[in-house]
Amino acid sequence: MTNTLTPRSHGAGPVDVQHELYGAQLPSWAAKAVLGTAVVVAGILYLLGTNLVLASLVVFVLGLALPLWSLVVEGSRKATDRLVTTLVTSAFALAMFPLVSILWTVISKGTKVLSAEFFTYSMRNVVGEGGGIYQALVGTLLITGAAAVISVPIGIFAAIYLVEYADGNRLARWIRFLVDVMTGIPSIVAGLFAYALFVVFFGEGVRMGIGGSVALSVLMIPVLVRSTEEMLKLVPNELREAAYALGVPKWRTVAKVVLPTALAGIVTGITLAVARVIGETAPLLIIAGATDSVNFNLFEGRMATLPVFAYQSVRSPGVPPEFSIDRAWGAALTLLLIVMLLNLIARLVSYFFSPKGER
Repeated sequence: MTNTLTPRSHGAGPVDVQHELYGAQLPSWAAKAVLGTAVVVAGILYLLGTNLVLASLVVFVLGLALPLWSLVVEGSRKATDRLVTTLVTSAFALAMFPLVSILWTVISKGTKVLSAEFFTYSMRNVVGEGGGIYQALVGTLLITGAAAVISVPIGIFAAIYLVEYADGNRLARWIRFLVDVMTGIPSIVAGLFAYALFVVFFGEGVRMGIGGSVALSVLMIPVLVRSTEEMLKLVPNELREAAYALGVPKWRTVAKVVLPTALAGIVTGITLAVARVIGETAPLLIIAGATDSVNFNLFEGRMATLPVFAYQSVRSPGVPPEFSIDRAWGAALTLLLIVMLLNLIARLVSYFFSPKGER
């Protein structure tokens, strides 16, 4: 049996293929019109004194006009699709709102103090206006760098053991359990651990930069172990088997085949782990302390860091307080820029070191 389309008689007009296939549809500008109307109404209400939360709620409520319009014109199936699209888009906008708000606040308040003096001068003998974050910038880079030196070998070797050598034994299960537990510990616990450890060797009241590095490494190691473990699991077993078939020892297979293949993901995990701990305040406040002088020695004396500098500037702003608070916003912006730079480096490393087919 053959299905045929009966042609229209003369004078019936052209066939609307879109309507015949998909039924009635809203015009292409419908979504933009509804969104534009909602934004304009919310903007007028905001200018008249309505708070931002209520104005955003107005945008969401007026945006529901699109699914209702679709229900009348297109039917319930298409209206449901548009409703879900509206809800998902609203959830995305709601999630982006705090991020945009934080960025706007930090950038608007921090840019006015950024200058060459702000990055090259310390707060030694500075009262009121002037000074900078040089001592905190140096301390942050030294402490975080030392934490990375401690954490990276431990994290990578632990992940290699779990994937390549453990073979699902009881020790591996306990290591994974402890790593998962350490991932969720509060940062102040890491600071207390480092302080208790150094008190054993140096006595009460010890403050030094290397203690802050140890505290940050406690927070970094679980992240590195989990990320590196997942990257090593993604390496195809065929590569390992090919190396074993050629008589290559296991350690050389890991060093020459497995690690280079997973290098992009491992470096990305390292960079993100550093970005995760570089803004920690509580552990550094406990064990590294705070100072207005520049200290390049991790093993002697207090060492300033950007998070602690911002905290101290707001907690004890002095008289007048405006200059100290402005410096705190500048330190926060500098820390934010460092984290953004680390994330950019992670993406570049992932792009250039990943296999060509995955770029």
